[in-house]
Amino acid sequence: MIEWHIQSRAHACQVSGRQFTDGETYHTVLRDTKSGFERMDLCAEAFRESGGEILARPGIVSHWKGTYEAPPPVPPEAIRKDDAESLLRRLVENREERHAAATYILAVMLERKRILRVKAQSRDSGRRVFLYEHPKSGDLFTIVDPDLQLEQLEQVQHDVAHLLEHGLPAGEAPEVTTETAAVPTEEPFNPPSEITTLAPV
Repeated sequence: MIEWHIQSRAHACQVSGRQFTDGETYHTVLRDTKSGFERMDLCAEAFRESGGEILARPGIVSHWKGTYEAPPPVPPEAIRKDDAESLLRRLVENREERHAAATYILAVMLERKRILRVKAQSRDSGRRVFLYEHPKSGDLFTIVDPDLQLEQLEQVQHDVAHLLEHGLPAGEAPEVTTETAAVPTEEPFNPPSEITTLAPV
């Protein structure tokens, strides 16, 4: 079974080794391998030269273009309750199966607010696996659909609200160093009947 994880955008072309500059267009190629999803970030020049060969490799899932944004200076640590995005990052890093439903619901909430975008989806062991991108940071989130039933939603919404209010227990919260962006307080979640994926660029 594919595990949840986050893949950060590279800060340099993975073919030429050249550092990306702020505002530069880059290409991301996503490939499904035996060990999981593998991403490759390339500058436009490298993609023009090698893109055809790379896209011809087996297991290619998706390809899209993005605009590189240089990371801002790291702000001083602030004590605050988890917002939806930072909580999602903590849950994905924690990889606790009992939080699978809350993780999925948070991803859908962030998709609805246009903070995350679905870039690809596949199936693993009969379950849907979504690849969400955070357009600002370029991070990719692997999220497994827990196939929630209607009667489970009320409890999951309660769990999400509790986690947003109180965060993960101290023993469960890993140290997260990935850059995050502030997200407004969430309104109650109304589950979609289906998630619409975005076509690759």
